[in-house]
This record gives sequence, C-alpha cells and structure tokens, in this order.
Amino acid sequence: MLSYKEKYLNALIKEIKFHYKNETLDTLYIGGGTPTLLNENEIEKILSCFTYNKKTEITLEANPNSLNIKKLKNYKKLGINRISIGAQTFDDEILKIIGRQHNKKDIYNAIEWADMANIENISIDLIYGLPKQNIKKWEKTIDEAIKLNPKHISAYGLKIEKGTYFEKNKPENLPDESTQAKMYTILTEKLTNYKHYEFSNFAKSNKYYSKHNITYWTRKSYYGFGLSASGFIENKRYTNTFNMQKYLNNPTTKNFELLTKQNEIEEEIFLGLRLKDGINFNKINQKYNIDIYKKYEKLFKQFTHKGLMKKTKNGVKLSLKGILISNEILCEFIEI
Repeated sequence: MLSYKEKYLNALIKEIKFHYKNETLDTLYIGGGTPTLLNENEIEKILSCFTYNKKTEITLEANPNSLNIKKLKNYKKLGINRISIGAQTFDDEILKIIGRQHNKKDIYNAIEWADMANIENISIDLIYGLPKQNIKKWEKTIDEAIKLNPKHISAYGLKIEKGTYFEKNKPENLPDESTQAKMYTILTEKLTNYKHYEFSNFAKSNKYYSKHNITYWTRKSYYGFGLSASGFIENKRYTNTFNMQKYLNNPTTKNFELLTKQNEIEEEIFLGLRLKDGINFNKINQKYNIDIYKKYEKLFKQFTHKGLMKKTKNGVKLSLKGILISNEILCEFIEI
C-alpha cells in the first residue's frame, strides 16, 4: 500500500506532465511545507519533469534542522543552486513558542553546510512581530543574520491567518503595530550592505534578486503545481484545491479565472508598488492603451502630498512611510 507521500508525489508528477509544456524555465522553486523532508531521489524525480539549464535559478526551501552536509551536496549535484532557509529568528525561546523544531545552532550549521556544498546563493527568511520579540531581540536577530553574510535576506511581519492555530490560540506578548513598524524601519537601516529591491526582500546585488519572486511581481506567466499551489498562465489565474484527498483524486483539475483589463491594471499597480523602483507609467500606458496617471490622478496626488509616495523619473514609488501602511494604500486602487 502506498504511503501518503508516495501518493502525493505520484499526483504531483501527473499534474506536471499534464499541464507543463516543456519550455525551458528561468526559475524553478520547490517550496513548502518542508520539501527537504523528501529524500534526494524524490527531489530528483520532481526535477526530471522539467526542462532547465545552467542559467535557471533552482531554489529549494528548507527548515534548518532538515539539512545535513550529505543532503546539500546531493542537492547541488541535482542542479539546485539556491537554498532558502527558514530561520525566522535566532532566539531559541521564541523558536520554541512558535513551534519551530530547530534552534539557533541548526541555522548556523545549515549555512555552513550549504557553503561547504558550494551552494553560493543562500537566502535566510526572518519574521518580525513574533511573541515575546521586542526591539532589542529583533536587532540581535538582524545582526546574527548579517554576521552569516547570506546573499539574500527576506523579512516578513507576522500575519495571523484565518483558520490557523494562532488565530484560535492567539499567543501572548505580541508586538503592537507601532512596534512592528519600528522593527521594519530598523531592518531597512541595518541592511545597508544589501539592495532593498522589494518591500520584504534584500539582496547583496542584482545577481541575487529572487527570479521567482520577480516573475510574480512583474506579472510574468508561471506554473503552480501541488496542493494549494497558484499559477498565472495566459492571463488566467488559478489556485489548486486545499483539500488533500480532492487533489490526490484529480490533480489535473484547475479552476481558471480570466482577468479583465481592469483586474490587470490593478495588479500592475499593487504588485508593481511592492518593488522599490515602483511603477512605470509609460510601460503601463503602452501595455493597456490608457493614461494611468490621469485615471488615478487624485490618488497619486493625495499620497504624494502626504509623503506616502515619491515621484520617480518614470512614475511613482512608495516611501518608507508608505510601505508601513501599504495595505491601506494599495486597497484604494481596487475597484469594488
């Protein structure tokens, strides 16, 4: 009898082979869950479904405690050239509170082993706004990350989603919104040796920008395979079922949503404004045959006057003050 893992891998490969058109990929991202719970042969089985070359960015997400030097060397042989390590924090007490199975030492080991395996492009994921995380502890976490000198750092504010364990069992001692905003400001001030190319992402140079994320933010087509995965193909979006049994029974089924011109314009704005360079009016005007500034002139003037937006050579971008309340700003551009 097949295990759940075997059933899932079989369904995943069936889905890939049904929808993937064998084009050479610019980026391939194996995310989680925790894909490093798969052994090297299982990862190879997934990779063998795709066409890629030496220029393809192939990222594998990993929990620090799921790695070892042998695994990483084998991943490197398979073509994986980027590791995204879910450190979250370097504070062992907070790691226990949020239910992580690794500790600070595991993070250091994972980075060291990735270096030894000659995986140059290492990214660290951090979270601010965690239970019992104060300004001092957050500063220490950033300093620890800088000390490890990864090529890329991502940092996200804690967001408690509906239906999650934390929503039903809200942890105590969560930093308030004002403290989270200060944490974000400190992050941008400390990572001066990194290029801040998107709200939550910092890279040593353009070379280490996440190709996967930029594909999403610039509205290029991408596949999404697996349980609850999302994709964007030929101006149609889809999200796979979140129900494991439904996915196993019929992994090739997708519910596509065709976007209207207005949907596309809104996405250009709220995805483009996530990037530090902001949006380019000329590009949007040419693409959709509109005058984007005229269409949203009132909002652009309002946010610029309040110091939430800055004019650029070709358009506008959010200021640091604007980034801190970006959700409220971006919602204003969506027609209900």
